[in-house]
Amino acid sequence: MPEFCHVTVIDREGIQSELDVPTDVSMNLMEVLKGEGYPIQATCGGMALCGTCHALVLEGLETLPPRTDEELDMLDTLPETFSNSRLCCQIKVPQLPEKITVQLAAIED
Repeated sequence: MPEFCHVTVIDREGIQSELDVPTDVSMNLMEVLKGEGYPIQATCGGMALCGTCHALVLEGLETLPPRTDEELDMLDTLPETFSNSRLCCQIKVPQLPEKITVQLAAIED
């Protein structure tokens, strides 16, 4: 396992930034992104119940563990999802590949 994961994040305004995340922390990607100031509500606290951490994985998807039934159930309730849709709360940092690119999905008003 790599010591760090290089995460490229494209926010909802299309602004791209780079993060180097240590892979030995027991956090999920949603917690990392919230900690970096990204506007993710996470009203469910990371339980795959709200969908506010929905993101599109543009690079590194094939190396992530498959979506769980809970994640698939939540994604089914969202107005628009894609084959690369994931909930960041369901991606554990130690499971991240050496490099990943995520784009935060639009929030419905």
